[in-house]
Amino acid sequence: MAQMTMIQAITDALRVELKNDENVLVFGEDVGQNGGVFRATEGLQAEFGEERVFDTPLAESGIIGMAVGLSTQGYRPVPEIQFFGFVYEAMDAVNGQAARLRYRSGNTQNAPITIRSPFGGGVHTPELHADSLEGLVAQQPGLKVVIPSGPYDAKGLLIQSIRDNDPVIYLEHMKLYRSFREEVPEEEYTIELGKANIKREGTDVTLVAYGAMVQASLKAAEELEKDGISAEVIDLRTVMPVDFDTIIKSVEKTNRMVMVQEAQRQAGIASYVVSNVQERAILHLEAPILTVAAPDTVYAFTQAEEVWLPNYKDIVEKANKVINF
Repeated sequence: MAQMTMIQAITDALRVELKNDENVLVFGEDVGQNGGVFRATEGLQAEFGEERVFDTPLAESGIIGMAVGLSTQGYRPVPEIQFFGFVYEAMDAVNGQAARLRYRSGNTQNAPITIRSPFGGGVHTPELHADSLEGLVAQQPGLKVVIPSGPYDAKGLLIQSIRDNDPVIYLEHMKLYRSFREEVPEEEYTIELGKANIKREGTDVTLVAYGAMVQASLKAAEELEKDGISAEVIDLRTVMPVDFDTIIKSVEKTNRMVMVQEAQRQAGIASYVVSNVQERAILHLEAPILTVAAPDTVYAFTQAEEVWLPNYKDIVEKANKVINF
Protein backbone atom coordinates (compact mmCIF):
# COMPACT_ATOMS: atom_id res chain seq x y z
CA MET A 1 0.00 0.00 0.00
CA ALA A 2 1.05 3.56 -0.64
CA GLN A 3 -0.40 6.86 0.51
CA MET A 4 -1.65 8.59 -2.63
CA THR A 5 -3.60 11.67 -3.58
CA MET A 6 -6.35 11.19 -6.14
CA ILE A 7 -4.22 12.67 -8.91
CA GLN A 8 -1.43 10.22 -8.10
CA ALA A 9 -3.90 7.32 -8.12
CA ILE A 10 -5.17 8.36 -11.55
CA THR A 11 -1.63 8.58 -12.93
CA ASP A 12 -0.89 5.16 -11.48
CA ALA A 13 -3.99 3.67 -13.11
CA LEU A 14 -3.01 5.07 -16.50
CA ARG A 15 0.49 3.67 -16.10
CA VAL A 16 -0.91 0.23 -15.22
CA GLU A 17 -3.06 0.09 -18.34
CA LEU A 18 -0.41 1.50 -20.67
CA LYS A 19 1.86 -1.32 -19.46
CA ASN A 20 -0.85 -3.99 -19.68
CA ASP A 21 -2.20 -3.25 -23.14
CA GLU A 22 -0.23 -1.81 -26.07
CA ASN A 23 -3.53 -0.69 -27.64
CA VAL A 24 -4.18 1.83 -24.85
CA LEU A 25 -3.50 5.37 -26.09
CA VAL A 26 -3.56 8.52 -23.95
CA PHE A 27 -4.00 11.84 -25.72
CA GLY A 28 -5.39 15.33 -25.32
CA GLU A 29 -4.40 18.96 -24.88
CA ASP A 30 -0.99 19.23 -23.14
CA VAL A 31 -1.07 15.67 -21.77
CA GLY A 32 2.35 14.81 -23.24
CA GLN A 33 5.51 16.57 -22.12
CA ASN A 34 3.62 18.90 -19.76
CA GLY A 35 1.77 16.01 -18.13
CA GLY A 36 -1.62 17.69 -18.34
CA VAL A 37 -2.92 20.86 -16.72
CA PHE A 38 -3.12 19.05 -13.36
CA ARG A 39 -0.14 16.75 -14.06
CA ALA A 40 -2.36 13.66 -14.24
CA THR A 41 -0.26 12.26 -17.10
CA GLU A 42 3.10 13.47 -15.81
CA GLY A 43 5.98 11.22 -16.88
CA LEU A 44 3.86 8.92 -19.04
CA GLN A 45 5.10 10.20 -22.40
CA ALA A 46 8.72 9.79 -21.30
CA GLU A 47 7.95 6.22 -20.19
CA PHE A 48 5.76 5.03 -23.07
CA GLY A 49 6.73 7.25 -25.97
CA GLU A 50 5.11 9.92 -28.12
CA GLU A 51 3.12 7.39 -30.18
CA ARG A 52 1.13 6.26 -27.15
CA VAL A 53 0.95 9.44 -25.03
CA PHE A 54 0.64 12.52 -27.19
CA ASP A 55 -0.64 16.07 -27.47
CA THR A 56 -3.49 17.09 -29.74
CA PRO A 57 -4.66 20.41 -31.17
CA LEU A 58 -7.01 22.48 -29.02
CA ALA A 59 -10.11 20.94 -30.56
CA GLU A 60 -12.39 18.77 -28.43
CA SER A 61 -14.43 17.73 -31.47
CA GLY A 62 -11.26 16.44 -33.11
CA ILE A 63 -10.02 14.70 -29.96
CA ILE A 64 -13.20 12.69 -29.39
CA GLY A 65 -13.84 12.17 -33.10
CA MET A 66 -10.39 10.62 -33.41
CA ALA A 67 -11.07 8.49 -30.32
CA VAL A 68 -14.20 7.06 -31.95
CA GLY A 69 -12.26 6.19 -35.10
CA LEU A 70 -9.39 4.61 -33.17
CA SER A 71 -11.82 2.52 -31.13
CA THR A 72 -13.09 0.88 -34.31
CA GLN A 73 -9.53 -0.16 -35.24
CA GLY A 74 -8.68 -2.17 -32.14
CA TYR A 75 -7.38 0.62 -29.89
CA ARG A 76 -8.51 1.60 -26.41
CA PRO A 77 -8.34 5.39 -26.47
CA VAL A 78 -8.16 7.38 -23.23
CA PRO A 79 -8.68 10.96 -24.44
CA GLU A 80 -8.79 13.89 -22.06
CA ILE A 81 -11.15 16.84 -22.31
CA GLN A 82 -9.13 19.44 -20.44
CA PHE A 83 -12.23 20.66 -18.53
CA PHE A 84 -15.63 19.03 -18.88
CA GLY A 85 -17.28 22.38 -19.54
CA PHE A 86 -15.73 22.12 -23.01
CA VAL A 87 -17.59 18.87 -23.80
CA TYR A 88 -20.19 20.84 -25.78
CA GLU A 89 -17.69 20.98 -28.66
CA ALA A 90 -17.62 17.17 -28.75
CA MET A 91 -21.22 16.23 -27.99
CA ASP A 92 -21.89 14.82 -31.45
CA ALA A 93 -18.94 12.44 -31.14
CA VAL A 94 -19.84 11.51 -27.54
CA ASN A 95 -23.63 11.17 -27.61
CA GLY A 96 -24.20 10.82 -31.34
CA GLN A 97 -21.42 8.40 -32.26
CA ALA A 98 -19.59 6.65 -29.38
CA ALA A 99 -22.76 5.93 -27.41
CA ARG A 100 -24.53 4.41 -30.43
CA LEU A 101 -21.73 2.49 -32.09
CA ARG A 102 -22.53 -0.96 -30.69
CA TYR A 103 -26.25 -0.60 -31.49
CA ARG A 104 -25.72 1.01 -34.87
CA SER A 105 -23.31 -1.75 -35.98
CA GLY A 106 -25.54 -4.62 -34.88
CA ASN A 107 -23.09 -5.54 -32.11
CA THR A 108 -20.25 -6.02 -34.58
CA GLN A 109 -18.28 -3.03 -33.26
CA ASN A 110 -17.85 -1.40 -29.88
CA ALA A 111 -16.31 1.81 -28.58
CA PRO A 112 -13.92 1.03 -25.70
CA ILE A 113 -13.23 4.72 -25.05
CA THR A 114 -12.58 6.24 -21.62
CA ILE A 115 -13.00 10.01 -21.70
CA ARG A 116 -11.26 11.58 -18.72
CA SER A 117 -12.11 15.11 -17.66
CA PRO A 118 -11.83 17.34 -14.58
CA PHE A 119 -14.86 19.26 -13.32
CA GLY A 120 -16.31 20.66 -10.13
CA GLY A 121 -16.41 23.77 -7.99
CA GLY A 122 -14.70 25.19 -4.97
CA VAL A 123 -11.34 25.90 -6.61
CA HIS A 124 -12.14 29.30 -8.20
CA THR A 125 -11.68 28.40 -11.84
CA PRO A 126 -12.78 30.62 -14.75
CA GLU A 127 -16.18 30.30 -16.41
CA LEU A 128 -17.03 26.92 -18.04
CA HIS A 129 -14.33 25.05 -16.09
CA ALA A 130 -16.26 23.93 -13.00
CA ASP A 131 -19.72 23.09 -14.38
CA SER A 132 -21.26 19.78 -13.31
CA LEU A 133 -22.48 18.43 -16.65
CA GLU A 134 -22.72 14.75 -15.78
CA GLY A 135 -26.46 14.89 -16.45
CA LEU A 136 -25.85 15.63 -20.14
CA VAL A 137 -24.05 12.34 -20.63
CA ALA A 138 -25.92 10.28 -18.01
CA GLN A 139 -29.11 10.83 -20.00
CA GLN A 140 -27.62 9.28 -23.13
CA PRO A 141 -28.17 5.50 -23.33
CA GLY A 142 -24.99 3.70 -24.29
CA LEU A 143 -22.65 5.65 -22.00
CA LYS A 144 -21.37 4.79 -18.56
CA VAL A 145 -20.55 7.70 -16.26
CA VAL A 146 -18.06 7.29 -13.40
CA ILE A 147 -17.25 9.86 -10.70
CA PRO A 148 -14.78 8.76 -7.97
CA SER A 149 -14.75 10.38 -4.54
CA GLY A 150 -11.20 9.54 -3.47
CA PRO A 151 -7.85 8.00 -4.39
CA TYR A 152 -8.63 4.30 -3.79
CA ASP A 153 -11.77 4.37 -5.91
CA ALA A 154 -10.12 6.57 -8.54
CA LYS A 155 -7.50 3.95 -9.42
CA GLY A 156 -9.74 0.89 -9.37
CA LEU A 157 -12.56 2.57 -11.27
CA LEU A 158 -10.25 4.00 -13.93
CA ILE A 159 -8.58 0.66 -14.63
CA GLN A 160 -11.99 -0.99 -14.94
CA SER A 161 -13.25 1.84 -17.16
CA ILE A 162 -10.34 1.44 -19.59
CA ARG A 163 -10.95 -2.31 -19.77
CA ASP A 164 -14.69 -1.86 -20.40
CA ASN A 165 -15.80 -2.44 -23.98
CA ASP A 166 -18.31 0.42 -23.91
CA PRO A 167 -17.63 4.16 -23.76
CA VAL A 168 -17.09 5.53 -20.26
CA ILE A 169 -17.14 9.16 -19.16
CA TYR A 170 -14.72 9.35 -16.23
CA LEU A 171 -15.11 12.62 -14.34
CA GLU A 172 -12.58 13.85 -11.78
CA HIS A 173 -13.60 16.53 -9.28
CA MET A 174 -10.82 19.11 -9.16
CA LYS A 175 -11.25 19.80 -5.45
CA LEU A 176 -10.46 16.16 -4.68
CA TYR A 177 -7.23 15.97 -6.69
CA ARG A 178 -4.89 16.86 -3.84
CA SER A 179 -7.18 17.48 -0.86
CA PHE A 180 -6.38 14.24 1.00
CA ARG A 181 -4.52 10.93 0.75
CA GLU A 182 -5.64 7.34 1.11
CA GLU A 183 -3.95 3.98 1.16
CA VAL A 184 -3.93 2.68 -2.42
CA PRO A 185 -2.54 -0.71 -3.50
CA GLU A 186 0.51 -0.32 -5.69
CA GLU A 187 -0.50 -3.38 -7.72
CA GLU A 188 -3.41 -3.38 -10.17
CA TYR A 189 -6.99 -3.87 -9.00
CA THR A 190 -10.44 -3.05 -10.35
CA ILE A 191 -13.73 -1.81 -8.92
CA GLU A 192 -16.93 -2.95 -10.60
CA LEU A 193 -18.76 -0.27 -12.53
CA GLY A 194 -22.38 0.19 -11.51
CA LYS A 195 -21.76 -0.79 -7.88
CA ALA A 196 -22.21 1.77 -5.10
CA ASN A 197 -20.19 1.82 -1.88
CA ILE A 198 -21.54 2.26 1.64
CA LYS A 199 -18.99 4.70 3.05
CA ARG A 200 -20.61 4.88 6.48
CA GLU A 201 -23.34 2.72 7.97
CA GLY A 202 -26.30 4.27 9.76
CA THR A 203 -29.86 3.62 10.85
CA ASP A 204 -31.81 6.90 10.78
CA VAL A 205 -31.34 8.49 7.34
CA THR A 206 -29.66 7.58 4.04
CA LEU A 207 -27.44 10.20 2.37
CA VAL A 208 -26.81 9.38 -1.31
CA ALA A 209 -24.02 11.33 -3.01
CA TYR A 210 -21.19 11.20 -5.54
CA GLY A 211 -17.91 12.98 -6.21
CA ALA A 212 -16.95 15.75 -3.79
CA MET A 213 -20.39 15.66 -2.19
CA VAL A 214 -19.47 12.28 -0.67
CA GLN A 215 -16.88 14.01 1.49
CA ALA A 216 -19.43 16.71 2.39
CA SER A 217 -21.94 13.99 3.29
CA LEU A 218 -19.44 12.23 5.54
CA LYS A 219 -18.80 15.50 7.35
CA ALA A 220 -22.53 16.05 7.66
CA ALA A 221 -22.90 12.56 9.13
CA GLU A 222 -20.32 13.43 11.78
CA GLU A 223 -22.27 16.56 12.68
CA LEU A 224 -25.57 14.66 12.78
CA GLU A 225 -24.04 12.06 15.08
CA LYS A 226 -23.44 14.80 17.69
CA ASP A 227 -27.23 15.15 17.87
CA GLY A 228 -27.81 11.43 18.07
CA ILE A 229 -28.75 10.96 14.41
CA SER A 230 -27.17 7.98 12.64
CA ALA A 231 -26.67 8.70 8.93
CA GLU A 232 -25.77 6.10 6.32
CA VAL A 233 -23.64 7.52 3.49
CA ILE A 234 -23.76 5.88 0.06
CA ASP A 235 -21.21 6.79 -2.61
CA LEU A 236 -22.72 6.02 -6.01
CA ARG A 237 -19.27 5.90 -7.69
CA THR A 238 -21.01 5.17 -11.01
CA VAL A 239 -23.80 7.65 -11.73
CA MET A 240 -24.90 5.70 -14.79
CA PRO A 241 -25.85 2.97 -14.33
CA VAL A 242 -27.06 3.65 -10.78
CA ASP A 243 -26.90 0.88 -8.18
CA PHE A 244 -30.49 1.13 -7.00
CA ASP A 245 -30.34 -2.20 -5.15
CA THR A 246 -27.89 -0.77 -2.61
CA ILE A 247 -29.92 2.42 -2.20
CA ILE A 248 -33.24 0.61 -1.77
CA LYS A 249 -31.78 -1.78 0.80
CA SER A 250 -30.53 1.20 2.79
CA VAL A 251 -33.84 3.07 2.57
CA GLU A 252 -35.70 -0.03 3.74
CA LYS A 253 -33.52 0.18 6.86
CA THR A 254 -33.48 3.93 7.53
CA ASN A 255 -36.90 4.88 6.03
CA ARG A 256 -35.57 8.33 5.09
CA MET A 257 -33.32 9.66 2.35
CA VAL A 258 -31.53 12.82 1.23
CA MET A 259 -30.09 12.99 -2.29
CA VAL A 260 -26.96 15.15 -2.58
CA GLN A 261 -25.32 16.54 -5.70
CA GLU A 262 -23.21 19.58 -6.55
CA ALA A 263 -25.00 20.18 -9.84
CA GLN A 264 -28.02 22.43 -10.08
CA ARG A 265 -31.26 20.80 -8.96
CA GLN A 266 -32.53 20.66 -12.56
CA ALA A 267 -29.24 19.12 -13.71
CA GLY A 268 -27.15 16.18 -12.49
CA ILE A 269 -28.91 12.90 -11.73
CA ALA A 270 -30.77 13.70 -8.50
CA SER A 271 -34.23 13.73 -10.06
CA TYR A 272 -33.58 10.40 -11.80
CA VAL A 273 -32.44 8.76 -8.56
CA VAL A 274 -35.24 10.19 -6.44
CA SER A 275 -38.01 9.20 -8.86
CA ASN A 276 -36.73 5.64 -9.09
CA VAL A 277 -36.36 5.24 -5.32
CA GLN A 278 -39.87 6.56 -4.71
CA GLU A 279 -41.29 4.16 -7.31
CA ARG A 280 -39.55 1.19 -5.74
CA ALA A 281 -39.63 2.01 -2.02
CA ILE A 282 -42.53 4.41 -1.40
CA LEU A 283 -44.03 2.19 1.31
CA HIS A 284 -40.76 2.24 3.25
CA LEU A 285 -40.44 6.03 3.28
CA GLU A 286 -41.64 7.91 6.37
CA ALA A 287 -40.85 11.31 4.84
CA PRO A 288 -40.43 12.80 1.36
CA ILE A 289 -36.99 12.38 -0.17
CA LEU A 290 -35.25 15.76 -0.03
CA THR A 291 -32.53 17.01 -2.36
CA VAL A 292 -29.42 19.08 -1.71
CA ALA A 293 -28.22 20.76 -4.89
CA ALA A 294 -27.01 24.06 -6.30
CA PRO A 295 -29.54 26.71 -7.37
CA ASP A 296 -31.03 26.52 -10.84
CA THR A 297 -28.86 29.27 -12.29
CA VAL A 298 -25.80 29.39 -14.50
CA TYR A 299 -22.71 28.50 -12.47
CA ALA A 300 -21.79 31.46 -10.27
CA PHE A 301 -18.70 33.60 -10.79
CA THR A 302 -15.87 32.89 -8.36
CA GLN A 303 -16.82 35.79 -6.06
CA ALA A 304 -20.10 34.05 -5.25
CA GLU A 305 -18.97 30.45 -5.65
CA GLU A 306 -18.84 29.50 -1.97
CA VAL A 307 -22.35 30.87 -1.39
CA TRP A 308 -23.72 29.15 -4.48
CA LEU A 309 -22.26 25.68 -3.93
CA PRO A 310 -24.02 23.22 -1.59
CA ASN A 311 -22.08 22.19 1.52
CA TYR A 312 -22.27 19.92 4.55
CA LYS A 313 -24.46 22.42 6.47
CA ASP A 314 -27.11 22.16 3.75
CA ILE A 315 -27.02 18.38 4.08
CA VAL A 316 -27.42 18.57 7.86
CA GLU A 317 -30.40 20.88 7.45
CA LYS A 318 -32.19 18.58 4.99
CA ALA A 319 -31.42 15.50 7.08
CA ASN A 320 -32.98 17.14 10.12
CA LYS A 321 -36.06 18.00 8.06
CA VAL A 322 -36.66 14.41 7.02
CA ILE A 323 -36.00 13.19 10.56
CA ASN A 324 -38.51 15.67 12.02
CA PHE A 325 -41.10 15.39 9.25
